[in-house]
Amino acid sequence: MHRCLQLAARGLGTATPNPVVGAVLVHEGRIIGEGFHHHPGGPHAEVVCVHSVAPEDAHLIADSMLYVSLEPCSHHGRTPPCTDLILGHRIKKVVVGCVDPYPEVAGTGIQRLRESGVEVAVSVAEEECLFANRRFFTAHTKGRPYVVLKWAQTADGFIGSGTEDRLMISGAQTCRTVHRWRSEEAAILIGKSTALLDDPSLTVRHWPGVHPLRVVVDRSGTLPQTLQVFTDGNRTLLLTESKNVKLPKPVQIEVLPQHSGVQQVLEALHKQQVQSVLVEGGQQVLQAFLDAGLWDEVRMITNTGLFAGSGVAAPKLPPVQPQETTVMGTDTIHTFYQTEYFYS
Repeated sequence: MHRCLQLAARGLGTATPNPVVGAVLVHEGRIIGEGFHHHPGGPHAEVVCVHSVAPEDAHLIADSMLYVSLEPCSHHGRTPPCTDLILGHRIKKVVVGCVDPYPEVAGTGIQRLRESGVEVAVSVAEEECLFANRRFFTAHTKGRPYVVLKWAQTADGFIGSGTEDRLMISGAQTCRTVHRWRSEEAAILIGKSTALLDDPSLTVRHWPGVHPLRVVVDRSGTLPQTLQVFTDGNRTLLLTESKNVKLPKPVQIEVLPQHSGVQQVLEALHKQQVQSVLVEGGQQVLQAFLDAGLWDEVRMITNTGLFAGSGVAAPKLPPVQPQETTVMGTDTIHTFYQTEYFYS
C-alpha cells in the first residue's frame, strides 16, 4: 500500500479534479504490475496497473492480489468502472486503502466486488490514504478547495520590507521546493497588493510540472492590464466585485458579490472545480484566511539567519503546533494542519 501511495503522489497537480490513486498487482510477493491515475479522462490507476503487466506474466493476473489506495469506482464516468476490469480479469483478492466519499462511489465499488465473490480488505494504511487525497475529500465533503497558506518570514518575524525594495528571504533550495508545491496544487492565489508590488508570474519554473491556475483577487478591478499574470498567456482567474473589467483571453473574470470575504472567494473557486489552492498573498490576504478559520494547512518558511528589524509583520497563527519540520540550509519549514483527521 505504501508503494500505491508513492505512485499516487505522481498524479498531484495533473489528476485534479479527480483523486490521486495508485495501484499495485502482486503475485506471490512479486510486483507484476503498477500504475497511477495521470489526468482526468485518462485510464484509472487499476487500468494502468493491469495493462502494465508483461505478456509473460499475464496468466498470473487472476491469481494475484490487487492493492489500490482508493476504492475502485463502480459507475460509468469518462471511463468504464474499475470494478468491471477487476471482475473481467477474475482477480480474487483486492486490498483497498480507504473508501471513496464521492457520492457515486461511497462504498458501492467494494459492495459490488464482494457480491461478485471477490475477497476485499478495507482500511489498510487508511490514515495515509486519507491524507493523500485530502484535497479531493475536502472538496467533496466541505464544498470548498483545500487551502494551503504559505509565507516566508525573517527570524524576527517579518515577511516584507514595507518599502519598494523587495525582501529576499528564502534560499535557492527552498525556492525550488515552493515551485514543487505550486505544481501539486490546482490553483495559486494572491491579492491586489502582491500583484501590484511584485508583478509575479506565479508559474512553475524551477520544477517540472503543470502551471496552476493563477487566481488574483482585485475587488475594485483596477490592476494594470500589463501585469504578467494577464499577459503571458497562462491561465488566470480574476476575482473582482467590478462588472466593468475587461481582459484578454485566456484570462477569465468572475464577479463576486459586493463586500465579499474569504468564504465567497472559496465558493467561486469551488464553482470552477478548483480542489486545492496555495495562497501566496500578502499579510492581509493570509490573515483573512486565518481569521476566518478557512484554511487546512500552513507552510511557514523561516530564514533563521536573516533579521529585518522592521517591515511587514508575518501573519499571526492561532495556537497550533507544527506537525512537520524541515530544515533547508538557513531555512526552517514548519507545517501546520488544522484538521488532525488529515494528518497521518
